[in-house]
Amino acid sequence: MAEHPLVTTDWLHAHLRDDHLRIVDIRGHVLPPNEPPPHYFNHYGDYLKGHIPGAVFVDWVHEITDPDDPRHARIAPPERFAAVMRRCGIGDDTFVVAYDDAAGMFAARLWWALNYYGHANVAVLDGGWNKWIAEGRPISAMIPEVAPADFTPRPQPAWIRTGDQVMAALGAPVKLVDVRSSQEFSGEQSRAKRFGHIPGAVNVPRASLVAPDGTLLPPELLREKFAQVGIDGRTPEIVTYCNAGVSASLGLLALRVAGFANSAVYDGSWKDWGNDDRRPIA
Repeated sequence: MAEHPLVTTDWLHAHLRDDHLRIVDIRGHVLPPNEPPPHYFNHYGDYLKGHIPGAVFVDWVHEITDPDDPRHARIAPPERFAAVMRRCGIGDDTFVVAYDDAAGMFAARLWWALNYYGHANVAVLDGGWNKWIAEGRPISAMIPEVAPADFTPRPQPAWIRTGDQVMAALGAPVKLVDVRSSQEFSGEQSRAKRFGHIPGAVNVPRASLVAPDGTLLPPELLREKFAQVGIDGRTPEIVTYCNAGVSASLGLLALRVAGFANSAVYDGSWKDWGNDDRRPIA
């Protein structure tokens, strides 16, 4: 199943009892940048009330982030990430399906994080919790008992970019895709001390990548959308960024579904760039 990064609600419903499947509920939300902090929330309370049968919960705010990163949300270091996966019963051979209630944003973050740590056997539930509920599919309040599994983190540099790497790519034919809102891209709002965007970046807001029902746009429509900002089969490399790397993961998922394998996430994103006075802004 890992050849494609999405699974449908029909597929998951039919495979709920598969032995090597682990479903991960990673629901949550983010407040707009002009709201007072805190901005990041998990939906563990909602999970306790009801979830897809057999699903375990992962807290996107605290569990898979680096607690030592002052700007928050950067991916957890290998052993911290591996400990969460082991607790969830995710071993090296487990097929993971992640879902959320935020049009795929947090599920895509886990999809990216697992791929970054060398676990390609993962997919996002297209349409997530909202589509599952709208279709009247089964839910459960039972917390599953899962045996810890052996997860081996193997960082894959091709999936990630640092601020220094992005800096070195300025002026090169690398395409930077900013998936923040148009207000953030234009400098009207910011989660960092500085406002604006990385020079040369194009704006493809995250919300424009999904359909009204929360599913990702079809590959042909995604290719059309990316073509409008100058991305096609001749683009040598594409790097997505947002505020801290979460929405950027959905941007990467959309690129991969559209067929652009030469793509990566700038982890740290605008919170890293916009708070660093050494970096140019536009």
